[in-house]
Amino acid sequence: MTETKTNAPSLRHIPLPAFGPGLLIAGLLAYGLHALFISHPAMRDAAREYLERTIAEEDRDVCGTLGIRSTDTAFTACRRELAIVRQKQVDRDTAVAQGIL
Repeated sequence: MTETKTNAPSLRHIPLPAFGPGLLIAGLLAYGLHALFISHPAMRDAAREYLERTIAEEDRDVCGTLGIRSTDTAFTACRRELAIVRQKQVDRDTAVAQGIL
């Protein structure tokens, strides 16, 4: 009987710890792709909806404090003026962050 020896690589000769960093990198890459393409858009949409609900509640509260109900025609004007106030506040915050004010 002749014993044949080959130099073909096999998984039995690769030490198991050599797979560790590769598996870690593959796992991190998969998680990153999932977060980027699946979770991030859903989280952004949920945040946008939350902001819209919060602003609508604030508008109802402030306009209601002024005696304007959401069924009144003046409610639209009240909301528009509140949007202008919010935008001016954003502009001021941006100016402060840039060191202008």
